[in-house]
Order: sequence, then C-alpha cells, then structure tokens
Amino acid sequence: MDSNLEDKYYNLKKNLGDMGSALLAFSGGVDSSLVLAVGKEALGDSFIAVTIHSPLHPLPMLESAAAMATRFKVEHIAVETDELENDGFCANPPERCYLCKHERFGKLVEMATREGIAEVIDGTQLDDIGDYRPGAEAATELGVRGPLLETDFQKFEVRALSRELGLSTWNHPSSTCLATRVPYSERITREKLSVIESGERYLTGLGLSQVRLRYVDDRTARIEVHPASIPLLASDGTRQRVLDNMMDLGFIYVTVDLAGYRTGALNEALRET
Repeated sequence: MDSNLEDKYYNLKKNLGDMGSALLAFSGGVDSSLVLAVGKEALGDSFIAVTIHSPLHPLPMLESAAAMATRFKVEHIAVETDELENDGFCANPPERCYLCKHERFGKLVEMATREGIAEVIDGTQLDDIGDYRPGAEAATELGVRGPLLETDFQKFEVRALSRELGLSTWNHPSSTCLATRVPYSERITREKLSVIESGERYLTGLGLSQVRLRYVDDRTARIEVHPASIPLLASDGTRQRVLDNMMDLGFIYVTVDLAGYRTGALNEALRET
C-alpha cells in the first residue's frame, strides 16, 4: 500500500472511531462497502448497517448487502420503503433524488436517535460532488455525514483501498437506483422499473460492462454500456438478440448511445437548460 493511501486509510479509521457509534446507510456498493469494512474495524459492535429495501432496487442488491455485512460480522437491518406511493416522486421532477433521500435518511436518523447512535453516515466520496446531486442536500439538512468525503477519498482510491483490504467489491461497476434510467418529467411506474430491471439483467448476462437501459419513453430504449463493450453490443449475433429482447419488453425503437456509459447522463439535459 503506498504511503498516501495508507495515510487516508488511517484518517478514515480515525474519523470513524472518533464518532463513538455510527449507523451506515449501506447499499452494498463499492463506496459503502469500504465504509462498512473500516467502520467495523474502528467501532466494533458500536457500528450497524441499514439497507433500504425498495422497488427502486433489484432484490439481489439487498441479498449482496446482507452477505457483505455477514462477512464482516456487522449487525445488518433491512428497512422497507416504497417511494412509488409518493406522487411527487413518481412525477419525476429534477429534485426527485432529494425527495427520496430525505425520506430515507429521515428514517435512518429517527432509528439512530431511538437507539442512541451518535452518527448516521453514508458512502459519499469526492467524485460524487461533481454532478447534480440533490440527494446530497437532503443529507446535509439531516446531518448525515460522509466519512469518505471528509477524508478526501476519490473513487479510484476507494477501489484501491478496497482491493488492498480484500473486498470483492473493489472492481464492481457503479450502481444507482432504477429510477435514474427514466428521463426527468417522464412518470416513474412499477411497470417501467420492472422492464428496466429485466432488460439490464439480460444485457449484463451477455457479458456487457457497465450497463444502463434508459427508458426514454414507452416506445424507445437507449442502451449505454462501457465504450469497450460497444463492439460486442453492435456485433451481428448480439445485436439481433438484444433487439429481440428489447422488443419483447415492449420497445419499438432501440438505440445505442455511442458516448457509452457516463455518470449522470440524464442530467445533461438539465445542464443545457
């Protein structure tokens, strides 16, 4: 481990240890898994992880989070939410993420207060603050802390330290909730989320990397993959299979974004306005 990464590891562990006790909003992704591992080191049994079980996330995400918590012997709690019962959220305004995070973090803060836990924390890191992230405003309002952010971790450093610590998540693709596949102002429904989950599972099964199925409208799907996967997606055999699958899901038009996957692709329309 190089000295810079070792220093950040020490600072992260000290930051967490100084909290006394903490409740982690745990998705099971790359960032929060590192906080889980180091948080257990720093706080022992004064550290718990809570995963939100919601229609916005595939069930395997919850199962993966539970398995990771078990590995590190961290108490793990699943809390059910259903954002689709909130009509304001389903209308899919640009502040959609704020509405979701405020409700979720609110539940976690209540839980922490009830259990006498000092801090609620998440896996936010430096790279997260360079895009439109209204959910971060909700975290700030409710006093949710980001220990990776506070110790200046960038994504590549999160992956590097995760690898050093033997975390299987170190090279996992970035993941976000299924609602991020639906353009702003297009209504979010259970049916759309089900189609997106099914389509992405199929595309990932073909060996494509960093898959996003953007539900442009009821007729049109836009597929984003890592640029290195575009040749495979466009190859004769794969192209027809993907087209058939997307049409089975109800789409008429199927497009491939030649720019490939990038974080916050649907926010580009907001920046234009």
